Amino acid sequence: MTTAPVITGDRLRLRPHVMEDLDAFWAFFQTPRAQFVDGPDNKTHLWYGLASEVGSWELMGMGGWAIEVDGEIAGQVAITQPPHFAETELGYILFDGFEGRGLACEAAALALAYTRQEIRPASLVSYIHRDNARSIALAERLGAAHDPDARTHDPDDVVYRYEVAA
Repeated sequence: MTTAPVITGDRLRLRPHVMEDLDAFWAFFQTPRAQFVDGPDNKTHLWYGLASEVGSWELMGMGGWAIEVDGEIAGQVAITQPPHFAETELGYILFDGFEGRGLACEAAALALAYTRQEIRPASLVSYIHRDNARSIALAERLGAAHDPDARTHDPDDVVYRYEVAA
């Protein structure tokens, strides 16, 4: 069975999801921090979403990682391409209490480096709600450029494109 590899950074660890992550995700989706992310209607839908992040590793060789800081889940970074995405996406969320320390940048940079070395997709983008200034700033910090001509699955999103080969 293929699972998410463990990747250790300076201040965090990317690890496969475990069932205990479900409650932290549910709590996140109840906060204003989730305003720019499509959230589940209930815990069953959340379970389906988390299971798809885990199962994507087996089906596609990519998926989601839990961001772990000092033994606590701090969010998620993922390399995914569900059927409604035109291109492979680098996505990231950070839970309350972990923002402002560069953790999202470190986690996304680790995922980006892994993707360039191991997954090597034909293209890589981040689909970001046009009003999510912090996420746009992070994509730019990671080297992505706005691509106004790229297709998106949500009319409220903009697309930021990464170089696949570093």
